[in-house]
Amino acid sequence: MNNIVGEDDFKYYMQDIERNYFGARYNYLELLDNEMVPFKFKTIITKYFKDDIDLSTTLESHLYYIEPESFDYKVFRQLKARVRTSQYKNPDKPEKGFKEKIYTIEEISRISADEKGKMGMIIRELIISKLALFAFSV
Repeated sequence: MNNIVGEDDFKYYMQDIERNYFGARYNYLELLDNEMVPFKFKTIITKYFKDDIDLSTTLESHLYYIEPESFDYKVFRQLKARVRTSQYKNPDKPEKGFKEKIYTIEEISRISADEKGKMGMIIRELIISKLALFAFSV
């Protein structure tokens, strides 16, 4: 039996009473093809993201390089998006291991890609408020 963790283990959609959770290895095309993903989020991808973002882009890559001036940032801000990450406990001593941290979309967009690299940051998950998704006008 092969116990190696596969790429698909990081492609998931979950929800609880308050939030939707998307594994960051999903690309936008896979999200559009997943019948479990809320229709309204698919509509947002189709209407607001597909012209500026290649649908083969993963959430991980998109959120890693998101800029505060971009329209997609504004959409995620309206959705009260948060981003779950893993990063070094101590960037000066990476061998000490990783910690998990959740950032708001505002916080993650203010950190440059170079700084994220120094922090050993890995984007794990996109978290969207169900209430904000419900209130979002398409």
